[in-house]
Amino acid sequence: MRFRTFNLLATRRNMLVLLIGITAALSFLIVNASSAQQPVDSRPRQTGIATATPTPQQPSPTPVQTGPGRRIAPQLGAPPPPPVLKPKPTPNPDPNSAEIDENSRLIMNTELVTLHVRVIDRNNHPINNVPKEDFRILEDGVPQPIFSFTREEVPVMYGLAVDTSGSLRPAFEQVINASKAIINSNKRGDETFLERFISSDKIETVQDFTANKDALMDGLDTLYIEGGQTAVIDGVYLAAEHVAEYKKGGDDDRRRRALIVVTDGEDRASYYLESQLFQRLREEDVQIFVIGFVNELEAEKGLIRKSPRDKAVALLNRLASETGGRAFFPNSISELPDIASEIVHDLRTQYVVSYDPTNKSHDGTYRSIKVTIADAPGQGKRIALTRSGRTAGQTVAKPVSKPAVTPVNNNARQPTNNRKSP
Repeated sequence: MRFRTFNLLATRRNMLVLLIGITAALSFLIVNASSAQQPVDSRPRQTGIATATPTPQQPSPTPVQTGPGRRIAPQLGAPPPPPVLKPKPTPNPDPNSAEIDENSRLIMNTELVTLHVRVIDRNNHPINNVPKEDFRILEDGVPQPIFSFTREEVPVMYGLAVDTSGSLRPAFEQVINASKAIINSNKRGDETFLERFISSDKIETVQDFTANKDALMDGLDTLYIEGGQTAVIDGVYLAAEHVAEYKKGGDDDRRRRALIVVTDGEDRASYYLESQLFQRLREEDVQIFVIGFVNELEAEKGLIRKSPRDKAVALLNRLASETGGRAFFPNSISELPDIASEIVHDLRTQYVVSYDPTNKSHDGTYRSIKVTIADAPGQGKRIALTRSGRTAGQTVAKPVSKPAVTPVNNNARQPTNNRKSP
């Protein structure tokens, strides 16, 4: 009995020792695993009491004022660059394909003044049978000798400048269709360029001068409405300048030059002044035809100011009258096809008259021009419409060569005129 009790105690003692050993082994493994997961801190240990480093106090931000009493300090920014007509990217030209040799000199008669005259009756119907003898030209009230006279149909170089700002959105589809109708009327020898304008920094050549109708139609199909502060004056300024300078002084100088502008006429943020625009137009013989969508503009006027609609109508009418063109103000988009036909008809049924001015001074002064039609038996009142004057600037023949294409620089043109203050 004693022997069995001793064996039982020995067995329990062995089991207890075994359990203690297993527990110790497990504890050792757990401690090692925990140590392996902890990042090793290699920084030197510091002894002693740690003292908190004072943090520099950050200045509290100035509260933004809101509400009706908010005031913002005005800042005078740098003046914006003058607008530049952005050209359509083209491949680098072949330097061996210049139309005129670099050392050649262009000689031309700079004295002649060419007028494109439209003759109408009291009902605005064109008259196409007026002989040369019935024309009289006055410059500053002085009769001028007529050098040449023709009624033949000559090719036309014209630009189509389309306002693609948000104000044209309701009639945009019809505007594109009317533009296509005008281009479809192009005949052999005609060349057209397309311009889209919004704000001063968004005046672009969609398609440069070409006789290819397909290219022009494709250009119209790429137009889209875009937001911005409409710059009508800048758009007209650059487009008219481009029309006037294209092939200037060459054999094509006898071709009619015109610009068709489609806009609502509300100028909001142009770089050029209105006076600068008309000064530039007086230097060139570019007729301007305008399609003005002014009905959506505000008609309310103040005590001492014109309404936006009145200002737009005045600007567009002046563009047409001073250049010998016409202004159209459709009351509905259904009138656009007829307007397009009238513009095309006017471009084709004009008289081209040149005169040799008696005042030979090249002093940069403005000379008024008036064309009248003499009365004839059995004829009603006949009215001659052409540009109202010219600037007698000095023209010097220069060596002409085909220029290389250079990157667009919005700061390239630096006009001497003062910028319009805001």
